[in-house]
Amino acid sequence: MVRARFLLYPQPMLHRHLFCVLPRAALVAAMLLFPVAITDAAKDKDNSSVPLRAQIDMAIDKVRPALVRIRVVSTEYREGREVKMQAVGSGAIITKDGYLITNHHVAGHAVRIFCTLWNREEIEAELIGTDPLTDIAVLKLKPEKPRDFAFATFGDSAGLQVGDSILAMGSPMALSQSVTLGIISNTEMILPRFWGSAFRLDGEDVGALVRWIGHDAAIYGGNSGGPLVNLHGQIVGINEISYGLSGAIPGNLAKSIATQIMQHGKIQRSWLGIDPQPLFKRMNDEKGLLIAGVLENSPASKAGIEPGDLLLKLNDKPVNVHFGEQMPDFMELASTLPIGEKIPAVLLRGGKEIKVTLVPVERGEIYPQEHEFKQWGLTGRDFSFLLAKEMKRPNLDGVLVTSVRQGGPAGESKPSIEPRDVLVELNGVPIKSVSDMLERTLALTDRHTQPVPLVATFERKGARYLAVVRVGIQEPKDPGLEVTKAWLPVETRAISREIAQQLGRPNLKGFYLTRVYTGSAADKAGLKPGDFIIAVDGEKLSASGSEYEDELSTLIRQYDVGKTVDLSVLRDNHDMKISVELERSPRLQREMKKYHNDDFEFTARDVSFFDTAEEQWDKEQRGALIEEVKPGSWAELANLFTGDLLVDVDGTPVSDVESLRRIMEKVAKERKPVLVMKVVRGIHTAYLEFEPNWKP
Repeated sequence: MVRARFLLYPQPMLHRHLFCVLPRAALVAAMLLFPVAITDAAKDKDNSSVPLRAQIDMAIDKVRPALVRIRVVSTEYREGREVKMQAVGSGAIITKDGYLITNHHVAGHAVRIFCTLWNREEIEAELIGTDPLTDIAVLKLKPEKPRDFAFATFGDSAGLQVGDSILAMGSPMALSQSVTLGIISNTEMILPRFWGSAFRLDGEDVGALVRWIGHDAAIYGGNSGGPLVNLHGQIVGINEISYGLSGAIPGNLAKSIATQIMQHGKIQRSWLGIDPQPLFKRMNDEKGLLIAGVLENSPASKAGIEPGDLLLKLNDKPVNVHFGEQMPDFMELASTLPIGEKIPAVLLRGGKEIKVTLVPVERGEIYPQEHEFKQWGLTGRDFSFLLAKEMKRPNLDGVLVTSVRQGGPAGESKPSIEPRDVLVELNGVPIKSVSDMLERTLALTDRHTQPVPLVATFERKGARYLAVVRVGIQEPKDPGLEVTKAWLPVETRAISREIAQQLGRPNLKGFYLTRVYTGSAADKAGLKPGDFIIAVDGEKLSASGSEYEDELSTLIRQYDVGKTVDLSVLRDNHDMKISVELERSPRLQREMKKYHNDDFEFTARDVSFFDTAEEQWDKEQRGALIEEVKPGSWAELANLFTGDLLVDVDGTPVSDVESLRRIMEKVAKERKPVLVMKVVRGIHTAYLEFEPNWKP
């Protein structure tokens, strides 16, 4: 099966009912917000005498200063947690005060946005609003001081013809600005019905409203959101998809959506509650649109519309949909009806025309924003009007669970809470929304340092369950100290039979030294890597293979700390005696104190003696050793690696995990937008820039 692909370029992390566009009044407002160069287009309509190269150069010169590469840190919610990701797309500045347009799938879930202008200047931006149904998002640049920006203008995408030359501009593969040349291949491209729901964003069928402008200009991942430009240097489309042939959202549609977002921060659409589809092939001589389904308690249901009816007129406008290409026109009509007003409609049922009156309601979004409940180990969202209907809920009360962390509090409850469950009560108190659950959870767990057992009531497919959930964030457990014993400060391996034979001493048994810790009593006594220890205080060792690896350490632990032992050593085929004073065994790596930072999602521990030895650090080296970095965390996005030694946070030295805890508590209190950590990584040092999005 052919599958279309979106053109978002993901950066490697080191290591998707009804429907529509704007009413006429909004289009008038668009003309005020976007100075469209219609007169230039008309004046230059016949430009056949101008060489193609000169036209291309002119178009590029007009748009390039407005072209933007967009680096986005966005969020997904899976496995019971919020996962951060980094990706790159394209966009274009469309007003002098810094509004820019791109795709919803580029920036619709952004928490931090950084835009690189044509001159390589990077400016942070904020998400003004987004519309998954048309895959359009509007951002606004946030310079340190107010300023005017170069911007691109919109042309009339309805005037495009097959064969017209166009330019695709953007930042493919996260590279710098690029331009490719092509022609218009199709002005009303849709997805064949047999493809199914190939283009769904946040539950929305993008093809319900969008008829793509098909073209053959080469575009790649990272071109998403970049402008499709005519030879007059005007935006006529927003590049979005590629499946061999490239597809752009028509500029007229994109401009109208952007206008409403800039004015109101969102798109307002009317909803009727019908499932429409084109007429059957055998109905060539008939007119109208087939009502395939009617949702319960919807405006259509209340008006008496039934499945199988043919809709002939809506708001006194004829309706005629025989082909998929005609469906977006109906969607525009149906979704721009005045909300709350009486709308006339004409139906055909059983060969008779029937007049009905509908009162459209506001449609709203399908999927509200998700939230992470760290103390529960789950993610969830509120119900929207449409989502509640889809799940046959009687109202919008409750929190819909979207994912659960395996091994977390919700996942470990009996019965376990699962995705698509609906949390409705907490300790017998009704939970109506995400904010309810957040506030209630905080009130019940705020003064507790350990998880608190709470009774959660949840519903699953009409059934009602109770579960005790131990809610709270579990701090890393102190592993405790092993009993201190005497220790020979070396590392060894048992002498295998094969080694003994190769040395010409088949009866040789004991251990050979792989490491002698620098500055230790063993080092001072003269032991060296490669020495063979064959006896301790005259007692011969019997190790002749890996099954005897603990023999020497077990023997040494029987001595008191400070005791001197005589070792029988074989070096270069010479027997010798070396006396070594036994030291106190250092703390093992698993015994070191740990600290978990929940904001950036990394775990660190104190540096052990063995870390210092293995990394050959100076004995005075201080810091906190990074033991775990959660995938999709702020720490991972900043390129913090497991094994890094964290030595400094924003200029404050880190001596151990306790000092790191104090520093990070101060950081969380100050909520700095940028944080710099210095790490030691092998023989190198690196400064890592964290750009978190702090939550309340």
